[in-house]
Amino acid sequence: MMMMSRVLLAFFAFFSSLWLALGSPIPQSEVELNKRTTHSGRGTWYHAGHGNCGGWNTDSDLVVAMSKGFYDQNGGSNCDQYVKITSNGKTAYGLMVDSCPGCGEGDLVLLLSLSIDMSPSMFEKFASLDTGVISIKWSFKPKGWKP
Repeated sequence: MMMMSRVLLAFFAFFSSLWLALGSPIPQSEVELNKRTTHSGRGTWYHAGHGNCGGWNTDSDLVVAMSKGFYDQNGGSNCDQYVKITSNGKTAYGLMVDSCPGCGEGDLVLLLSLSIDMSPSMFEKFASLDTGVISIKWSFKPKGWKP
Protein backbone atom coordinates (compact mmCIF):
# COMPACT_ATOMS: atom_id res chain seq x y z
CA MET A 1 0.00 0.00 0.00
CA MET A 2 2.83 2.40 0.92
CA MET A 3 4.66 1.52 -2.29
CA MET A 4 1.58 2.25 -4.39
CA SER A 5 1.10 5.71 -2.85
CA ARG A 6 4.78 6.53 -3.53
CA VAL A 7 4.38 5.48 -7.16
CA LEU A 8 1.21 7.59 -7.47
CA LEU A 9 2.99 10.54 -5.85
CA ALA A 10 5.91 10.15 -8.27
CA PHE A 11 3.52 10.07 -11.27
CA PHE A 12 1.65 13.09 -9.92
CA ALA A 13 4.90 15.02 -9.42
CA PHE A 14 6.15 14.09 -12.90
CA PHE A 15 2.96 15.09 -14.73
CA SER A 16 2.58 18.26 -12.65
CA SER A 17 6.12 19.29 -13.58
CA LEU A 18 5.47 18.48 -17.22
CA TRP A 19 2.24 20.48 -17.19
CA LEU A 20 4.01 23.48 -15.61
CA ALA A 21 6.85 23.29 -18.13
CA LEU A 22 4.45 23.21 -21.07
CA GLY A 23 2.45 26.08 -19.61
CA SER A 24 5.51 28.30 -19.15
CA PRO A 25 5.88 31.31 -21.43
CA ILE A 26 7.89 30.80 -24.59
CA PRO A 27 11.26 32.57 -24.41
CA GLN A 28 11.38 35.74 -26.50
CA SER A 29 13.58 35.86 -29.54
CA GLU A 30 17.02 37.45 -29.44
CA VAL A 31 15.63 40.33 -31.47
CA GLU A 32 12.95 41.07 -28.86
CA LEU A 33 15.51 40.89 -26.06
CA ASN A 34 17.90 43.02 -28.10
CA LYS A 35 15.28 45.78 -28.32
CA ARG A 36 15.48 46.22 -24.53
CA THR A 37 19.25 46.11 -24.32
CA THR A 38 21.55 49.06 -23.86
CA HIS A 39 23.96 48.82 -26.75
CA SER A 40 27.50 50.16 -26.93
CA GLY A 41 29.10 51.04 -30.20
CA ARG A 42 30.35 53.71 -32.53
CA GLY A 43 28.29 56.70 -33.50
CA THR A 44 28.92 58.18 -36.95
CA TRP A 45 26.99 60.62 -39.13
CA TYR A 46 25.49 60.52 -42.62
CA HIS A 47 23.47 62.77 -44.90
CA ALA A 48 19.81 61.89 -44.44
CA GLY A 49 17.52 61.37 -47.41
CA HIS A 50 15.22 58.54 -48.46
CA GLY A 51 15.44 56.03 -45.62
CA ASN A 52 15.10 52.27 -45.71
CA CYS A 53 11.97 52.65 -43.56
CA GLY A 54 10.25 54.42 -46.46
CA GLY A 55 10.25 58.10 -45.49
CA TRP A 56 12.26 61.17 -46.45
CA ASN A 57 14.38 63.09 -43.95
CA THR A 58 16.75 66.05 -44.03
CA ASP A 59 20.06 66.65 -42.28
CA SER A 60 18.27 68.86 -39.74
CA ASP A 61 15.97 66.00 -38.60
CA LEU A 62 17.01 64.14 -35.45
CA VAL A 63 17.15 60.71 -37.08
CA VAL A 64 19.34 57.61 -36.90
CA ALA A 65 20.09 54.50 -38.94
CA MET A 66 20.65 51.02 -37.51
CA SER A 67 23.06 48.47 -38.94
CA LYS A 68 21.74 46.77 -42.07
CA GLY A 69 22.28 43.38 -40.44
CA PHE A 70 20.15 44.32 -37.44
CA TYR A 71 17.50 45.85 -39.74
CA ASP A 72 17.37 42.64 -41.79
CA GLN A 73 17.36 40.42 -38.71
CA ASN A 74 14.29 42.12 -37.23
CA GLY A 75 12.56 42.87 -40.54
CA GLY A 76 12.67 46.61 -39.98
CA SER A 77 10.37 46.36 -36.96
CA ASN A 78 12.24 49.23 -35.27
CA CYS A 79 11.35 51.73 -38.00
CA ASP A 80 9.89 54.94 -36.54
CA GLN A 81 10.92 53.93 -33.02
CA TYR A 82 12.88 56.36 -30.85
CA VAL A 83 16.27 55.54 -29.40
CA LYS A 84 17.97 57.12 -26.42
CA ILE A 85 21.61 57.93 -27.20
CA THR A 86 24.24 58.87 -24.63
CA SER A 87 27.76 60.10 -25.34
CA ASN A 88 30.21 62.54 -23.78
CA GLY A 89 27.90 62.97 -20.77
CA LYS A 90 25.00 64.11 -22.99
CA THR A 91 21.73 62.37 -23.83
CA ALA A 92 19.47 62.91 -26.85
CA TYR A 93 16.67 61.06 -28.63
CA GLY A 94 16.57 60.18 -32.31
CA LEU A 95 14.03 58.48 -34.54
CA MET A 96 15.12 55.24 -36.25
CA VAL A 97 14.36 55.76 -39.95
CA ASP A 98 17.02 54.01 -41.97
CA SER A 99 19.58 51.23 -42.15
CA CYS A 100 23.31 51.63 -42.55
CA PRO A 101 25.32 49.05 -44.52
CA GLY A 102 28.60 49.99 -42.80
CA CYS A 103 27.31 50.21 -39.22
CA GLY A 104 28.61 47.41 -37.06
CA GLU A 105 27.87 44.41 -39.26
CA GLY A 106 30.52 42.43 -37.38
CA ASP A 107 29.30 43.81 -34.07
CA LEU A 108 25.98 42.02 -34.51
CA VAL A 109 27.53 38.77 -33.28
CA LEU A 110 28.01 40.31 -29.83
CA LEU A 111 24.44 41.70 -29.77
CA LEU A 112 25.56 44.26 -27.18
CA SER A 113 27.83 46.19 -29.52
CA LEU A 114 25.89 47.83 -32.33
CA SER A 115 26.90 51.02 -34.06
CA ILE A 116 24.45 53.56 -35.44
CA ASP A 117 24.64 56.35 -37.98
CA MET A 118 23.13 59.75 -37.11
CA SER A 119 21.95 62.72 -39.13
CA PRO A 120 24.32 65.69 -38.84
CA SER A 121 21.98 67.54 -36.44
CA MET A 122 21.71 64.42 -34.24
CA PHE A 123 25.49 63.87 -34.22
CA GLU A 124 26.07 67.52 -33.29
CA LYS A 125 24.13 66.93 -30.06
CA PHE A 126 27.30 65.12 -28.91
CA ALA A 127 30.26 66.41 -30.93
CA SER A 128 31.22 68.46 -33.97
CA LEU A 129 30.97 66.77 -37.35
CA ASP A 130 34.78 67.06 -37.67
CA THR A 131 35.04 64.44 -34.89
CA GLY A 132 33.55 61.86 -37.26
CA VAL A 133 33.24 58.95 -34.81
CA ILE A 134 32.19 58.90 -31.15
CA SER A 135 31.63 56.17 -28.57
CA ILE A 136 27.96 55.85 -27.70
CA LYS A 137 25.48 53.89 -25.62
CA TRP A 138 21.95 53.61 -26.95
CA SER A 139 18.70 51.77 -26.36
CA PHE A 140 15.27 51.58 -27.93
CA LYS A 141 12.39 53.40 -26.29
CA PRO A 142 9.00 51.63 -26.25
CA LYS A 143 7.03 51.72 -29.52
CA GLY A 144 4.88 54.85 -29.60
CA TRP A 145 7.08 56.74 -27.10
CA LYS A 146 7.95 60.31 -28.08
CA PRO A 147 10.35 62.78 -26.44
